[in-house]
Amino acid sequence: MLSERQLNILRLIIQVYTSSGAPVGSKTLMNAGINASSATIRNDMSALEEQGLIEKTHSSSGRVPSIKGYRYYVDNLLQPAEVSHTELSTIKQAFGQEFNAINDIIKQSADILSELTSYTAFSLGPEVKERRLTGFRIVPLNSHQLIAIIVTDKGNVESKVFTIPNEVSSEDIEKMIKIINDKLVGEPLLTVYHKLRTEIPIILQKYFHTPQGIMGLFDSILGHAFEERVYVSGRMNLLDFDGLTDLSQFKSVYSLMDNTDKLTSLIAPPEDEIGIRIGNELNNDLLANMSLISASYEVSGHGRGTIALLGPTNMSYAKMFGLIDAFRYELASELADYYRTLDSSSTF
Repeated sequence: MLSERQLNILRLIIQVYTSSGAPVGSKTLMNAGINASSATIRNDMSALEEQGLIEKTHSSSGRVPSIKGYRYYVDNLLQPAEVSHTELSTIKQAFGQEFNAINDIIKQSADILSELTSYTAFSLGPEVKERRLTGFRIVPLNSHQLIAIIVTDKGNVESKVFTIPNEVSSEDIEKMIKIINDKLVGEPLLTVYHKLRTEIPIILQKYFHTPQGIMGLFDSILGHAFEERVYVSGRMNLLDFDGLTDLSQFKSVYSLMDNTDKLTSLIAPPEDEIGIRIGNELNNDLLANMSLISASYEVSGHGRGTIALLGPTNMSYAKMFGLIDAFRYELASELADYYRTLDSSSTF
């Protein structure tokens, strides 16, 4: 059981260390408001060290927080800092531009969050279970490649370059476009997915002599419409994180950012909407010296999305918690406005 003074000492050590990066000694704590002698403070620091909440560095008599200390602070002492008017104005201004697609808003949110914090930011859009496929286009690039553009009724636009299999002709592509427009456009994406596994193969057997290649192209083009896309911003900020100085480790963490399935699992927020995981709690050895703050946001009628920040364990938890809490509401508001615009335009 920690005394009130020990709690204050732990809180100040973490606040001072996360802002300065320098080990904290008894004189610093006295100047910060601990009303006790230097000897008394050192005794309390020794007690905190025995409990594994702080650590003594080799270079000085000062102490730094341990992973256990950060966890205790987050669970028991954290008071979210209020977002400054400047930061709130920056967020509102960045969202104040005109967007052409939901994905543009989601991507912009990751960019804003990374710029505000100098950490690596993640953004995942709302899960919309009843999205419909409302538009499909193919733009040939050359005899070997094409761009497929998929549009849903909720403003999601996906475009991707695909390689055309050798056995698929331009006439086959035209037939494929007609089948998609006749059989799939206007259907919910879950129905599209079901038809790709049932009705479409039968149709392809009827219209194509060698349906394997065209079926593979169907799966490639429409399959990614069901993928959740995590937007990542500030990857190079990883180089500034304490504890990530090994080049091979940096490359491994950097590569992790391209794995959508792992990222989606990594940034998933807890049931209480905002969660902080520290070090080994991330269940990834590459991230043992990092912390992740993740938060969910709700867009009424359109599902829940996620934003997250990955930074060093010595991040300013109070500041980052307050910022991400305010940010998620601004993002939800921007998305709600965009959806209302889509709904109103569809009535004309």
